[in-house]
Amino acid sequence: MQRHFPPSSSSFSSLLFLLSLVSLSHSFAIGSSAFCREEMTTLGGVHDSPDASNTVEIDDLARFAVDEHNKKQNAVLEFARVVKAKEQVVAGTLHLLTIEAIEAGKKKLYEAKIWVKPWLNFKELQEFKHAGDVDGSADGHGPGWKEVPADDPAVQDAANHAVKIIHQRSNSLFPYELKEIVCAKAEVVDEHAKFDMLLKVKRGTSEEKYKVEVHKNNEGSFLLNQMEPHA
Repeated sequence: MQRHFPPSSSSFSSLLFLLSLVSLSHSFAIGSSAFCREEMTTLGGVHDSPDASNTVEIDDLARFAVDEHNKKQNAVLEFARVVKAKEQVVAGTLHLLTIEAIEAGKKKLYEAKIWVKPWLNFKELQEFKHAGDVDGSADGHGPGWKEVPADDPAVQDAANHAVKIIHQRSNSLFPYELKEIVCAKAEVVDEHAKFDMLLKVKRGTSEEKYKVEVHKNNEGSFLLNQMEPHA
């Protein structure tokens, strides 16, 4: 007959210690993986907003930014339109908007950062700063022709309008696409902005260059005044 001896207290303590180590290791692994998942969902690069086509939602955010700025600074800016919309995922969404607003009858550009957590109904204006004038001297569009940056929103709007008209006037089956604003100049005459640009456009597999002059009136409408192929 075999005799069974109860485990010694030292053996039992060792077993408890081993089980504690296993449990601790498992908890640490779960915690680490959860932390990594949280970090991946809260960090992201800046990219074009997928809701940019949803002008109602983006415009609402822009109006909120203007209203908040007016309250904080006792200002009287009037929202005009959203020029550019980007966003970044950061424990919610950080919307980066370039806004055109009117101050004392003059159109100006502002850059705003709005932090949104839709599941908490949370919305906060984190930054609002002046980025230049649409038709004034702050962005280089003063009296007389001046060099202006190709990434200027007003220049890009003028270039896109020119390409649109070039396509409309052509008989091409392939649409014209703006590939590059090679150089650009601008001047303001009698509250009208003029843009003189050299554009590189793509049509199918071929590339072409056009010298264009686009006018913009004080209501924001564009007119392609001159257009000619450039060798």
